[in-house]
Amino acid sequence: MKIKDLLKSITEVADLSIQESYDNSGLLIGNGETEVDRVLLTIDVTELVIEEAINKKCGLIIAHHPLIFKGLKCIGNRNPVERSVAAAIKNDIAIAAMHTNLDNIKNGVNGKLAAVLGLKKPKILSTANGKLRKISVFCPHAQAGQVREAMFEAGAGHIGAYDSCSFNTPGKGTFRGGDGTNPFVGKVGQLHQEDEIRIETIVPNFLVAQVVQAMKLVHPYEEVAYDIFPLDNTHPELGAGMIGEFEHLVEEVDFLNLIQKKLGTPFLKHTAFTGKKMQRIAICGGSGAFLLNKAKAARADAFVTADLKYHDFFEADGELLVVDAGHFETEQFTKELMAELIRKKIPNFAALISEVNTNAVRYYRNT
Repeated sequence: MKIKDLLKSITEVADLSIQESYDNSGLLIGNGETEVDRVLLTIDVTELVIEEAINKKCGLIIAHHPLIFKGLKCIGNRNPVERSVAAAIKNDIAIAAMHTNLDNIKNGVNGKLAAVLGLKKPKILSTANGKLRKISVFCPHAQAGQVREAMFEAGAGHIGAYDSCSFNTPGKGTFRGGDGTNPFVGKVGQLHQEDEIRIETIVPNFLVAQVVQAMKLVHPYEEVAYDIFPLDNTHPELGAGMIGEFEHLVEEVDFLNLIQKKLGTPFLKHTAFTGKKMQRIAICGGSGAFLLNKAKAARADAFVTADLKYHDFFEADGELLVVDAGHFETEQFTKELMAELIRKKIPNFAALISEVNTNAVRYYRNT
């Protein structure tokens, strides 16, 4: 299996174009044309993970966190990143990262965390703007159904939980074929009028090229007339964080016990108890302090995330319980998520989950 095709099993769901501007997701070391027969999945790339890949004969490592995040001025042995890069190159191991592109989809990192915590009806907490396009295409009545279906199958027409969404307007199209043309209807050199349907549908930015290609393949016209418009609409399945609900009200102490049990975090940092029972829960795997006000605006009873600073806890202002459950702990299930995406697309491929605990944080308890 070529590396580029293996990575596509993930990027078809979490396209690299939806990663944050500061991020470095994608293939970081290696050639996409290289063939590999097994992949190692991890949260972080460390020297121990490189050693594990060598021992398990994995030609590719896919991590959640990018190994190369800041600029490298040299590849030596001065720090863990340089040593890991050097070891990967020396042993012909490719390295890729699937970071905020997996964070920013509904069924991504936060969707997995929501499922682990038992949250129902999960929705994106902070939906993304400017990630949608509208495509309008004109075609004869008889072929309109075929064109619509091709666009839907390529990923167009999804609005929330609805699919196959479009609007169709009848009208008259006019055209005249010049020398060398082969018009589907009408004659070369003669002005022609044709009863046509204008099909309008919505599509995520990263699927525009795919949808246009599918549309052109089945469209009967030699030259297809279509328009693409940018939209400011929010995309309900793209964005940061997530919010969901428990089926029943939960006491605050029981809620903290649940988090500790499900995530395996030895200690939890949290704000003062609010005295409310927990039901509506906002979450963000990894560093999510930037979403605290979104959680408050969504009237969440609690917000679970990581990497909160001292003053971030004051921002809760008694309105909700804020819990710092650990960066690694809230993202640890991403390994299984990547394995599921690969196995769904390529069932028989050896997607191995790393056995190395890459959590850099240790907890001390005086017993």
